[in-house]
Amino acid sequence: MKIGIGNDHSAVELKHQIVAYLEELGHEVVNYGTDSTESCHYPEIGEKVGNAVANGEVECAVLICGTGVGISIAANKVNGVRAAVCSDCATARLVKQHNNANIIAFGARIVGVELAKDIVKAYLDAEFEGGRHAVRIAMFTDIENRNK
Repeated sequence: MKIGIGNDHSAVELKHQIVAYLEELGHEVVNYGTDSTESCHYPEIGEKVGNAVANGEVECAVLICGTGVGISIAANKVNGVRAAVCSDCATARLVKQHNNANIIAFGARIVGVELAKDIVKAYLDAEFEGGRHAVRIAMFTDIENRNK
């Protein structure tokens, strides 16, 4: 699978560890984030990754900033993006199963590297369940269309 990754200055080290882990799992990773610890603007990175997912450049993505929240808010401004902040494996699994999230996010200041790997694995191993959840995903699209 081709997976995008984006991060701000607070998450450079964790990003590199997650990239290595994803590659160990056999995935191709496209880096949209910074490799510098110089302060940068996470909304720009969130938007860049959101566009990459929405345009099909990558199948899904991982976003990392200090908390995961700011960068995910930026990504969610892109139509077609369903980015969810995950600080545990159950949430990571459920956002794929129920919300068909195409981006997960977490915070470098919130989760450690091993938990981050477990979150990524739980998300990637999960499958969208469809059914009643598909109706709700269509409702997300309706909201986007009403608010263009």
